[in-house]
Amino acid sequence: MLSFKNYRLLILSLLCSSIGSAVHAQNVGKAQQLSPNDRPNIVVFFVDDLGWQDMSEPFYKVKTAINKKFHTPHLELLAKDATKFTNAYATPVCTPSRVSFLTGLNAAHHRVTNWTNPKANTATDSKDELLNPPDWNINGLSPVPNIPHTIYATPFPSILKDNGYYTIHIGKAHWGSAGTRGASPLNLGFMVNVAGHSAGHPQNYYGEQNYGNLPGKASYQAVPDLMEYHGTSTFLTEALTQEALKALEEPIRRKEPFFLHFSNYAVHVPIQPDPRFVQKYLDRGLDSTEAAYASLVEGYDKSMGDIVQFLKDKKLYDNTVIIFLSDNGGLSLSPPRSGEPHTQNLPLKAGKGSLYEGGIRIPLLIKQANIHQASCNPVPVIVEDLFPTILQMAKVTDYQLVQQQPDGKDLTPLMAHKADNSWNQRPLVWHVPNKWTVPDGPGINFFSAIRQGDYKLLYDMKQGKLELYNLQDDIGELNNLAPKMKEKTSELSKLLSDQLRTWKAQLPTYKTNGQQIPYPDQITPVGQ
Repeated sequence: MLSFKNYRLLILSLLCSSIGSAVHAQNVGKAQQLSPNDRPNIVVFFVDDLGWQDMSEPFYKVKTAINKKFHTPHLELLAKDATKFTNAYATPVCTPSRVSFLTGLNAAHHRVTNWTNPKANTATDSKDELLNPPDWNINGLSPVPNIPHTIYATPFPSILKDNGYYTIHIGKAHWGSAGTRGASPLNLGFMVNVAGHSAGHPQNYYGEQNYGNLPGKASYQAVPDLMEYHGTSTFLTEALTQEALKALEEPIRRKEPFFLHFSNYAVHVPIQPDPRFVQKYLDRGLDSTEAAYASLVEGYDKSMGDIVQFLKDKKLYDNTVIIFLSDNGGLSLSPPRSGEPHTQNLPLKAGKGSLYEGGIRIPLLIKQANIHQASCNPVPVIVEDLFPTILQMAKVTDYQLVQQQPDGKDLTPLMAHKADNSWNQRPLVWHVPNKWTVPDGPGINFFSAIRQGDYKLLYDMKQGKLELYNLQDDIGELNNLAPKMKEKTSELSKLLSDQLRTWKAQLPTYKTNGQQIPYPDQITPVGQ
C-alpha cells in the first residue's frame, strides 16, 4: 500500500498543471557540448515475456496471489528509489515493442506488427481461414533506407553515441532479420554487442549445451558469442551478467557516460530451470514447469542485483538512470505454461499475443539520476514513451532523425509530479492485423484496441465486433459495456479509426474477395 507521503505525491502528479512534451527531431548536425560529467549513465533492464505480476514487487494496488509466488528482492530494493508505473503497456509480442522502444513509433505506425523471423523475407504469420494479413514490415527495423519490408528510422542509441555515450548491448536483440542491417546491434548505435542477433529466444539456457551451439544441432536460436562459457555450468543469464560487468569497465576507465541495454533472454521459452534457484520453488509445491519459470524470474533478479551492486561499488549508482520493463505480457499458452490456458495472469485476461490486459500490461520502473524517492504513478503510458524520456534524461535535446516523427511522450513531467489531467485522456493504441498463433485465443490474432482514461475499446476484426470495458472497475475485462454504452463505444471506435487512418496503418483483407476489412468506426455497435 502507498504511504501517505507517496499518496500525496501521486495526487500531485495528477493535479499539477505543468506538462512536459517530447522533443522531436531538430535539424542540428552536431552533438551538444556537454562534458561527460553532465550526463547520467543509463541502464535498461529489458526482460523478455515477463508478466505484469511475475515478481514479488507489486505493480497493482495490492500484492496479488501471483506476486507471492516469486522472489525478486533486488527489484524490491530498486523500487524504493524509483517511480513505479502501474498502468504501463507494451505491444502483445516482442519485436513490435522493441522497435517502438528504439524508434519512439507506435507499432501501427512503424508496421512491424508481429515478431520477425530470423530469416529475411519470411513472414511469421500463421494461416487463417478467413483473413490474410497485410504486407507488414517482416524484416523489422533498418538504419539504412530502401531495405524491403523494413521501417527506416533513427534508433536512439545512435543519438546517445553521437552525444558522447559509450553504448553497450547485452542479450536479446530481435530488431531485424538475418541478412539485413537491423539484425546486428552494432548497426543500430551500439558500440559493443554480446549475444544479440536476429533470433528472439535462446535455443538453450545451459553452458553445458553451449547455449545451443552443438555440431549438427544449432539453429537460428543458438545464442552467439559466449564461447568462453561453453562446456561450463554457467547458466545463460549469469553468462550475460558477467559479460555486462566486463563491458562496463571500459567506459568507466574512459570516464565516459554509458548506456547499457541489458536484454535478458529470460524468461522466454524454453522454460528451463535455473539450477541455482529451482529447488526452493519445488519445495514450495510448484510443479516442475512453474518452478522452472520462477527460477528464471529469480535469475534475472539476481542479474539486476549484481549490476546495481557493481554500480554502487564504483560510486556510479546515484548518477545512473535505471529502467526496468518487459516487452509484452506474460505467456499464457498451455503448454508450455502449466494450468488452464490463459489463466496465468489473473486477474488480467489472457496473456502474450492478446490485446486484453494480460497481453499488453507490463511492469515499468524508472529510477532517475540523483533522485532517491519511491512513488507510484497510475497514468497510462506505453513503450514508445521511453524514446523521448531517455533522451530527455540524457540531456539530449537537439538531434537528427532520418524521417520518423515519434509518437511517444516524455515521461519526466510525470516523475516530477508536473502533469495535468490531459495525460489521463491521452489515447493509447494497439494494432495487430496479424495471425500470431494457432488456434485463435481471447484477444489473440486480428485485433485492434484503444485506451482513453478508464475506458478501453477492442475491435475483433474477424468477428466484426466491438467490446468496451471500464478498467478502473473491471481490470479483468469481464463486463462488456458496448451494448449499454453505445455513445462511448462509437466515440472510441472513431478515435481509434482516425488514428489508424492518420498513421496509414495496414488492415488485413478477406480471403474470399481480397477486400480490406472495415475500420472500427464502420462497425455497427451491438444493439444499434
